[in-house]
Amino acid sequence: MTTDRNVAISGLGDFLAANPFGSSFTDGLYFRDKMRAIHRLSPQRTGAEILEVGGGRSGLTKLLYPGAHVTNLDFEAGFADAPCNRQPGQSFVAGDATDMPFADASFDMVTMFDLLEHVPDDAAVARETLRVLRPGGTVLVSTPDRLRWRYPYYRVFAPICPREETLFEDWGHVRRGYTMAELDALFGRPAAATGAFINPWLAVSHDIAFSNLPRVLRLGAHALAAPISWYGWHRNRADDAGTEIVARWDF
Repeated sequence: MTTDRNVAISGLGDFLAANPFGSSFTDGLYFRDKMRAIHRLSPQRTGAEILEVGGGRSGLTKLLYPGAHVTNLDFEAGFADAPCNRQPGQSFVAGDATDMPFADASFDMVTMFDLLEHVPDDAAVARETLRVLRPGGTVLVSTPDRLRWRYPYYRVFAPICPREETLFEDWGHVRRGYTMAELDALFGRPAAATGAFINPWLAVSHDIAFSNLPRVLRLGAHALAAPISWYGWHRNRADDAGTEIVARWDF
């Protein structure tokens, strides 16, 4: 069965305005950049049934396609009570991404935003994704670029930042990330489209956002760095290099 693409993507402005991270112009500026990169690569229209793997409490895919029915599959059963997972048109299923509790060819699109780097058996996730995807469907992924991601990006911030290993432990990373060649191998074909986010200028804002500074000092640091961060935001182009990857595969 070929995907019936009758669900339209949200407008970019509406999508960005709903930033679930909050603080869109300070701590959440990097997430705003992530959302823009995802929006750029997303199909303008898709089918009505979408699976978001590891969507947690953000509801990002539902914000991207408000007219779709989105199923959020997440290992953390406690996320079922999050507001995004209780809204009309969204369902929550507690389950394992390596053994998805869905029939073959159940979804028109599968999204995974910063998920793969958390799962030891990423090959099983890719196999299950392709199993539950309908012919003509789309896979949309974001993940750190294994060769470009580091924290802090600028070593001058090291005295005020946690160690990278501490962040990885807190976030549950089992690997740094991927190259595009590794992602293509995982899904068995070259991506139809690729992009990036958090360019070197926006990396300043990302470093500050996850620093150990108290909130009031962090906001002050964002204010001081605003000319650099906002240059990075406005400078960003779809083909820029960044510390994170967005990729789309069409099947």
